[in-house]
Amino acid sequence: MSDLNAVVDAYLAVWNRTDATSRREMIEQLWAEDGTYVDPLASVQGWSGIDHVVAGAQAQFTGMRFTRGATYDEHHNIVRFTWELIPTAGAEALVVGFDVAVVNDDGRIAAVYGFLDKVPG
Repeated sequence: MSDLNAVVDAYLAVWNRTDATSRREMIEQLWAEDGTYVDPLASVQGWSGIDHVVAGAQAQFTGMRFTRGATYDEHHNIVRFTWELIPTAGAEALVVGFDVAVVNDDGRIAAVYGFLDKVPG
């Protein structure tokens, strides 16, 4: 069983990694090759699809950072957690989300199901 707390930290680090080569390496280490990511704006499978979604979010929200929110809960190989997209440390979150991640027996993310609780108007 993987340390799900560490998986969440690595997951958020991927969303914050702006160097394309380094980000892709992180995705390949963290995600199963056929892993899926689904939220209200995207539904992708595989490393390239996941990388494309992350790169798109970074382009849309240049300079902002994904941080952990207050909610964290885990059982078995599943973790749910909130996250915030903030423009600067200590600032109010522009976007708030709630993700559920499923980790496979190899300790890699098999699937993430994302929900958006707060989005810009």
